[in-house]
Amino acid sequence: MADSSIYKSYSPAIVPRDDDNELVWMFIFNSNKILIKGEPEYPEIPTSEDFKGIELSFISKQYLGELDGYACYCMEVEDLADAPLGMCFKDLRALLGLVAEDKFLLMGKAFQIVNWNRMNKFCGRCGAMTEPKHNELAKLCPSCNSVYYPRISPAVIVAVVRDGKILLAHNKNFRPKWYSVIAGFVDPGETFEDCVIREVMEEVGIRVKNVKYFGSQPWPFPDSLMVGFIAEYESGEIIVDGEEIDDANWYGRDNLPPRPTNVTIAGRLIESVLFG
Repeated sequence: MADSSIYKSYSPAIVPRDDDNELVWMFIFNSNKILIKGEPEYPEIPTSEDFKGIELSFISKQYLGELDGYACYCMEVEDLADAPLGMCFKDLRALLGLVAEDKFLLMGKAFQIVNWNRMNKFCGRCGAMTEPKHNELAKLCPSCNSVYYPRISPAVIVAVVRDGKILLAHNKNFRPKWYSVIAGFVDPGETFEDCVIREVMEEVGIRVKNVKYFGSQPWPFPDSLMVGFIAEYESGEIIVDGEEIDDANWYGRDNLPPRPTNVTIAGRLIESVLFG
């Protein structure tokens, strides 16, 4: 997990440099889809060079900082906007594993900021139109001075281990026969470790102990931060809740069902526990 970083070639900033002549990276979104160029198997982020002679109207535009030394922005277009010739709008989730991890993390950040801009045009307290703060990534209400930051929803994801096997479960929202580790959102007042213990008990009816931090992964669908743990089985028998989880069992390396790949923290947890 230590190699997962958005900052390999990206430097965040709030205020752009005063230079209109440089190349600009353009993270353009239509709903939950991002505009890409190139072959489907090798998607690339378009730049200002790709838009010479092309007019595209943006609902919102937000400076992100610099990628490989060049400015980058995230933008939103109308839902009915067409992709320019040689480009296409593609579901962001489908790009996981097709682009370098640090670039995908930046795509995810851009996606979250576009959603944040869309959802915070008006103050939730007084209804006035918000304005960007000049010195930080935030929106300010000029009427009541309320400040709104990009939303991040923390969630835990945990590999539960027992006698060399891992607990995997099928969520009702998964495709058939697809299994993963237990996950859930953190409640107010909980530590991450509290949340691990509660979520495992609620979803599969067992108690865990020795909860240890593993790593984390931003998950922009729409605004999660997945915080990973490994825990040991303590007691109880598997009883699925029937609401989110409809099946769960213990699996070893020789009988694993279809599951997440290592581009996700879920896949990395499974790999770490069973294959070291």
